[in-house]
Formats: sequence, structure tokens, C-alpha cells
Amino acid sequence: MGSWSETQEKKKEGKEKEKMSRETLGKYFYDLSKLSFTALVLSMSASLITDYLNTNYWVLFTFGVFSSTIFAYIGYKIMNK
Repeated sequence: MGSWSETQEKKKEGKEKEKMSRETLGKYFYDLSKLSFTALVLSMSASLITDYLNTNYWVLFTFGVFSSTIFAYIGYKIMNK
């Protein structure tokens, strides 16, 4: 009986470690999403107010929205797996 309970305990610890690893990785992607949103979307929004005809600002703004969305989606998928 001791061997069986030790095996079950090891399986439980393994599952907990895997869950913690997924949560940490998911949080990492959420943080990347927040970073790209802040750095690209918010800063380019301020630049677009002053010079809305500059295409470089629009490209960076669009890339920021896209990358923020993708990172948030990846984080969501990892955490809910």
C-alpha cells in the first residue's frame, strides 16, 4: 500500500508543477500583451494626435494592436488548457 500512495502523491505533485508552469507562462504572455499595448498603442496614439498623416505611426499602431491581441490570446489559451 505504501508504494501505491507514494506513486499517487508523485502524480499529484507532477500535475501541480505542470499547472504552476502553465500559469506562469500564461502570465508571461499577458505581461507581453500589456507591454506591447503600452509601448506601441498608447505611445502611437499620442503621436497620431499630433501627426495623423504619418504612415509610420499608423503601421506601428496597427502592429501594436495586433501583437497585443495575439499575446493575450496565447496567454488565455495556455492558462485554460
